Amino acid sequence: MKRCLITLFLTASCAISANAGGLQSLETFVKTVKTGQADFTQVVTSPAREGQAPRVKTSTGKFEFSRPNRFRFDYAKPFVQTIVADGQTLWLHDVDLNQVTARKQAAVLGTTPAALIASAADVRALQEDFVLSDAPDKDGLQWVMAKPKSNDGQLQSVRVGFKAAGDAANATSTLAVLEILDSFGQRSVLSFAGFKVNPALPVSSFNFQIPTGADVIRQ
Repeated sequence: MKRCLITLFLTASCAISANAGGLQSLETFVKTVKTGQADFTQVVTSPAREGQAPRVKTSTGKFEFSRPNRFRFDYAKPFVQTIVADGQTLWLHDVDLNQVTARKQAAVLGTTPAALIASAADVRALQEDFVLSDAPDKDGLQWVMAKPKSNDGQLQSVRVGFKAAGDAANATSTLAVLEILDSFGQRSVLSFAGFKVNPALPVSSFNFQIPTGADVIRQ
């Protein structure tokens, strides 16, 4: 379960023009939001096995990002885990095991949810790797569907939900939900709260220091 987390994230928060469809919301988000912070809850549901109910795991933590290509997930419950992208390397620290996994970031991102918020400058760039489309409004949110063009990865689809906020004169939309479905039928839903849009974030937030005595695996 811990290992699966590294393939399931990445998203962020933003303020964008209201009364737009999901695609327009995504495009404005990618263009205008440079930094962000949020609390998140992640619910991962694995497919039911014969005679058994689906397995559900819930995690909580904090997320922050800075374009281009820097982000950080600090998982607090039910176990402590840190994921940091510093622009060159993606670091995964499992505190319980005192183990660090390091991967070249350019090789990891590709057609993952991370590309939707950390790599591309606009929707046109995203369309090189994803088939993007507006999805029907649901639960008071505007949705966009992203499906990777390549069939080589484990990602099947990503749905991103935006919520309208503010008054008529200053209406905006914020990223509310990220739904990720992988090729094994596992679904991960990340819900965001307490967004801070374009806060000043120190570069040190995205510097990872290998803990003393940690076992380091480089891939």
